[in-house]
Amino acid sequence: MYIYDEYDQRIVEERVAQFRDQTRRYLAGELTDPEFLPLRLQNGLYVQRYAPMLRIAIPYGLISSKQMRKLAFIAREYDKGYAHFSTRQNVQFNWPALEDVPDILAHLAEVQMHAIQTSGNCIRNTTTDQFAGVAADELVDPRPWCEIIRQWSTFHPEFAYLPRKFKIAVNGASEDRAAIGVHDIGLNVVKNDAGEIGFRVLVGGGLGRTPMVGSEINPFLPWQHLLSYLDAILRVYNRYGRRDNKYKARIKILVKALTPEVFAERVAAEWQHTKDGPTTLTEDELNRVAGHFSAPAYDSFSGDDADYLAKREAEKGFNNWAMRNVHAHKVPGYAAVTLSLKPTAVAPGDATDKQMDAAAELADRFSFGELRVTHQQNLVLADVRQADLHALWEAAKELGFATPNIGLLTDIICCPGGDFCSLANAKSIPIAEAIQRTFDNLDYLHDIGELDLNISGCMNACGHHHVGHIGILGVDKKGAEFYQVSLGGDSGRNAAIGKILGPSFAAEEMPAVITKVVDVYLEKRTPEENFIDTFQRIGMDPFKERVYAATH
Repeated sequence: MYIYDEYDQRIVEERVAQFRDQTRRYLAGELTDPEFLPLRLQNGLYVQRYAPMLRIAIPYGLISSKQMRKLAFIAREYDKGYAHFSTRQNVQFNWPALEDVPDILAHLAEVQMHAIQTSGNCIRNTTTDQFAGVAADELVDPRPWCEIIRQWSTFHPEFAYLPRKFKIAVNGASEDRAAIGVHDIGLNVVKNDAGEIGFRVLVGGGLGRTPMVGSEINPFLPWQHLLSYLDAILRVYNRYGRRDNKYKARIKILVKALTPEVFAERVAAEWQHTKDGPTTLTEDELNRVAGHFSAPAYDSFSGDDADYLAKREAEKGFNNWAMRNVHAHKVPGYAAVTLSLKPTAVAPGDATDKQMDAAAELADRFSFGELRVTHQQNLVLADVRQADLHALWEAAKELGFATPNIGLLTDIICCPGGDFCSLANAKSIPIAEAIQRTFDNLDYLHDIGELDLNISGCMNACGHHHVGHIGILGVDKKGAEFYQVSLGGDSGRNAAIGKILGPSFAAEEMPAVITKVVDVYLEKRTPEENFIDTFQRIGMDPFKERVYAATH
C-alpha cells in the first residue's frame, strides 16, 4: 500500500497542529460557530444529533493492520468502544469530544492517517473495488490510479470550495463493484483495439434528492491525460455549477441542465488549455505509484487446495460460508475473504474496538497485514491461502465475522440514521435489525439468493437506498417516522435508480412488507433469475398488488 514520504508526513502533522490551534480558539470563544464551521469540516468533523462525528479517510478502502489497531485504540480511549465503516470506504467515530479531536488526529498521523477532505465541498475519498489487485475478473489494478487522483486532489487549491461535495470512483474489473454509475465522476478502465489502456468517463451520477445515473462524456481517455481531463471537468463544474441553492449544486444538476453532449463539449474546450501540460502523466510517474502496490510474496500452488475442497464437502456450515464470503483470486491457491459486519442485532458496518484489534490480528496471520473496507460496509482479507480458509473461518466465528450472508438480503447497507444523524427523518438501524430478524434462517436466505437491500434515514441517501434492489427511505409524516420502499435499483454495470413502490409504511409494517416483496419474487422467478432479473422481467405491478392488497 502507499507509504508516506517525508513531505506527506510533514503536511499531515502541520494540519494537526493547525487544527489544534483552531479548536483551542473556538473553545476559548475567539472563533464563532460560522467561522469554525469550514475549519472543522476540512478536518472531517461534523456536529451530529448527540455528539460530534469524526470521519477518517481510508484511501480507496486499503488499511494496514497497524492502522486498524490505531482505530481500535481511538475507539477505546476517545469514543464508546466502537467505530462505523461507511459506504465511502471510510470509518466514522460517533462520540468523540470536541476537545479530544486534535489528539485523535495526532494519533492518526502516527500511522499515516488523517481526516482531511472527508467532508466539505471538496473532492472526497476516491473509492474502488474492494478486490482491487486480486480480482479474477480484473483488467487492470485500479489502486495506482486512485492514488494518483488522491495526490492530485488533496489540497488542490482550485477545488477546495466547490459548489458541493464531489466523489470519484474507479473500476478496473469486468464487474462493477465500485458503483461508478452513481458518482460525480465514474472511471472505468478499458482497452482500445490497439491494446492501450484508457478510461471510459462517466459524469453526473449521484444519489440524494435528485438521483441520477452518470452519462458517458468520453468513451476512451488515454491514461496519460487522466489528470488534465479531470481538471477540465472540475473547472467546468466550478465555473457553471450552481451556488445559490445547495440542493441544485451537484454536478449532476449541471450535466442535466446543459445536456451531457453540451457538458462534454465544454469540458473538451476547457481541456485544450491543459492537455499535454504539466499534469500529463508519464510512465515513470505511473511506475513510481504502481510500485507501492506490488504483489506480496505469494506461495506457489498449481491449483485449488484439495483439503479446502474436502472440508467444504464435509462441513455444511463451512461450505455455506465459503459460498458467500470467499471470493475468487487471480493467484492459484489463494482466495479473498469478506469478514461480515452484518450479524443480526448489530448496526450494519459497526465494529467494536476488540473486533478491530482482532481483525488486525487476522490480517497479520492470514493476509500479509492488510485489510480492505468495502462499499457494502464489510471488511476484506484479500490474500488468504486456501489451505488457511478453514482456520480463518473458525477464528471469524469466534469474533462475530463469519455470518455467511455476503450479497444476500441481510447484508444490508444502512446509514446511522436518526439514532445519530441530525439530518435524518427516521431511524435506520432498528429497521435493519427487524428485517434481519425476520430473515434469520440461513437456508431460506441462500434460497432467496442475491439481493441488495439498502436503507437511508433521509433523502441524502447515505445508505444508497436508490440503488438497492430493494431500497428503504425514512420519511417524516406529520412528525412520525415512516418508510418509503423502492424496487429495481442497481449499482453495478446496469446502474439504475429504483422506482417507488407506493405510499410509505409505519416502522412496524416493514418486515411484513419486505416479506411480501420477497414472496412475489419467489413465486414468479425462473430457476436462473435473481431478484433484480425477475423485477426487470415482470415489472412493479405484481409487487404493488401484493403489498397493498389489504388496503384496496
